[in-house]
Amino acid sequence: MPEPVDIVFAMPHPDDVEITCGGTVAKLVKLGHKVAVLHLTDGEPTPRGSPAIRAEESAAAARILGVSHLETLSLPNRELMDGPAARYAVATALRRLRPKVVVGMAGRTPGASPDHYQAQLILEAARFYSQLTKWDDRFDHTPPHRVDWLWYRPVALAAEQQAWPASFVVDVSDVYEQKIAAISCYQSQFDPERLARLLHRVRARDADDGARAGFQYGELFALPHPWPVQDPLTHFKSLAPVVAPAYVPRAT
Repeated sequence: MPEPVDIVFAMPHPDDVEITCGGTVAKLVKLGHKVAVLHLTDGEPTPRGSPAIRAEESAAAARILGVSHLETLSLPNRELMDGPAARYAVATALRRLRPKVVVGMAGRTPGASPDHYQAQLILEAARFYSQLTKWDDRFDHTPPHRVDWLWYRPVALAAEQQAWPASFVVDVSDVYEQKIAAISCYQSQFDPERLARLLHRVRARDADDGARAGFQYGELFALPHPWPVQDPLTHFKSLAPVVAPAYVPRAT
């Protein structure tokens, strides 16, 4: 089995992790954490792609971000559906990788692939399945593993405005160009014009998320429960204030 990792980013297609939260992947690697990226499908067929091309692109993006483990499951693109087989496949990967945290997309995207929302449902169930005992035959006889935390990366194109019990923003300003470079690896999916439009939207969203927390660029994550803090004062004293500094007039 592979060496255990600290966190798994699990999303349906190659390029989903990079577009939504590639900055956080790079930031966690920079901080010394072991990060895995799990693509639920190979993303094919697409008009200009192929399984081999997509594998090369995702491997190049993973090298840029510095991930410890990259894996692509054989679940079907375009027909990804929550159900027992998909739950078993993802839970088996979690039992092998043994992360403390899993991260997935959140939100329905009726203007884009329905795989996005199905992946959310699959990951939620797989996190639960991962810890189950007396069911090892469904998970290649891998040992049970409890995933302590589930983070959502809300989708910008979601159909509904979602209210979460808690959210937080990761400062990705210092690794932001790694995110841009990783997204740019997917040349089969984004010709220069389409890539420019995508990067414009990505930068705008990340600048907005970052500004809300006092960062140049940030990536917002949500939790399915309140944020647990044992010592709130120490927690917030350790952070730079979000409010802008007081205005100091120029000396005349």
